[in-house]
Amino acid sequence: MKHKTTKNFSLLIITISLIAFIYISVKAFAIVQKTQISTSDGIYTNRVTTSEEIKAKAFELTKGCQSELCEIQRVLDYVTKIPYKTNHFQAHSPQRTIQLNFGDCDDKSNLLISMLHTLDKEAYFVLVPKHIFVITPIKDKRLGETKGLWIDGKKYFILESTAKGSAVGFPLHYKLDEVNVIVDPFTNEKHSFKQIAWR
Repeated sequence: MKHKTTKNFSLLIITISLIAFIYISVKAFAIVQKTQISTSDGIYTNRVTTSEEIKAKAFELTKGCQSELCEIQRVLDYVTKIPYKTNHFQAHSPQRTIQLNFGDCDDKSNLLISMLHTLDKEAYFVLVPKHIFVITPIKDKRLGETKGLWIDGKKYFILESTAKGSAVGFPLHYKLDEVNVIVDPFTNEKHSFKQIAWR
């Protein structure tokens, strides 16, 4: 009887362990699916967030703005003032980039797009060889003469997080055929497009 009880208890432990392993594996796969995207350079892992800390910082920065352009430029100014320093490991979270007060294009772009997202701004990552930047559509007369990245007839402005003091509408420094992936990092969906132009 004691042997049978021990055997049943062992089977119960094995079953619970197997269920826990499957659960953890499924959760890990879901996280990978939401944060990783394949590119010609390999796998890109985003670290975007909508944390209360990032939301509070975005609202603090944009206090007093009367236009979308003002809001986006203020957030961009904040991010570009963070010193550029190559991060050879996994991208930092936006909170960690603020704490460390340095970051590379991955770190700073994750921070920038996270703050834009908390402000309900449409924005995407653009992945090009060994670099990433953010694009956003803005309807503002002051940007009428500013060149943009036209994707299927819609104008997007480049936000370059690594160029200190850069303005909304940063010039494109890549060939159009080098645009590898355009992605919404919050859904991890590639933004498919038929036409792309710089004008």
